[in-house]
Amino acid sequence: MVLYAGDGATSAELDDLKARYKRPTAIPFPEAAPYSPQLATLGKMLFFDPRLSGKQNLSCASCHNPSFGFEVPVAGAIGATNTPLGRKAPTVLNAAWIPTLFWDGRAPDLETQAMGPITADAEMDGKFPEIIARLKGTPEYAAWFAKLFPGKGVTQEAILTAIATYERTVVSGWAPFDRWVDGDEAAMAPAAQRGFALFNGKAGCAGCHTGWNFTDNQFHDLGLPTKDIGRAAFEPDAPLARHAFKTPGLRNLTYRAPFGHAGQFANLESIVDFYETGGIVRPSKSPLMKPLRLAPEERADLIAVLRSLTAEQTRTALPNLPN
Repeated sequence: MVLYAGDGATSAELDDLKARYKRPTAIPFPEAAPYSPQLATLGKMLFFDPRLSGKQNLSCASCHNPSFGFEVPVAGAIGATNTPLGRKAPTVLNAAWIPTLFWDGRAPDLETQAMGPITADAEMDGKFPEIIARLKGTPEYAAWFAKLFPGKGVTQEAILTAIATYERTVVSGWAPFDRWVDGDEAAMAPAAQRGFALFNGKAGCAGCHTGWNFTDNQFHDLGLPTKDIGRAAFEPDAPLARHAFKTPGLRNLTYRAPFGHAGQFANLESIVDFYETGGIVRPSKSPLMKPLRLAPEERADLIAVLRSLTAEQTRTALPNLPN
């Protein structure tokens, strides 16, 4: 498929393709929890506060570190049991646009997602009655909750609402790719522009990695060697759900290695190499996964466009936690 002007596509065809990847202009917040800077600030404090864990030594940021694309650079994050978890921590980036959370999609919203790691024995091992008591005993937190949740104060629901509100504000910044989509032809190198054509054509990446966040938010078995049944735990009768995991977004990949649901791939080169194999043949494997033969220069161009999705790194200011 010819997809970019240098290969003969018209400007109108290229503009139409670019439009499919144009960034949204506003963050979606649920009606039940509209955005306010005060609520997001409270949620950020809680996101970084180890008081939400059983031993008060882990926070949400322990597995979702801003320096690493809101992930951590290990195959399995270290939880309360001091052993690696079975899956890599997914990024929080752009979670406001993700309809189901976790690799297997078991959480329908960010509020439910936030509760999972906090209370999981192997992760933060927190108990909400203890967490609520700690926060009520902290005057600054008690005052924040009283103001933002009048008549309710510190409750499990309020804690999760605040964290989810903050997480919805974690949005990847403008990358060279975005400036190119917006019309700055010099913003993205020619190699990355050729890679964009491959991404949407021969390489078939856009079959799953669609839209501005580069994910269809669906579940696919890529043919990876794994005993993890993935989405099949929740859709046991769906033939393609076994070993299927949610398509991850591709923003800020430069900071997010290793890749894969269990961190199987050390870098972009190794995961592209895997995709070329087409994966293990089995009944549940996605029909979109097919062997692919890329020339060395095509592989380099494809990796160039993936790297162009990374925004210039910005500092995330750590919140001042109450005493």
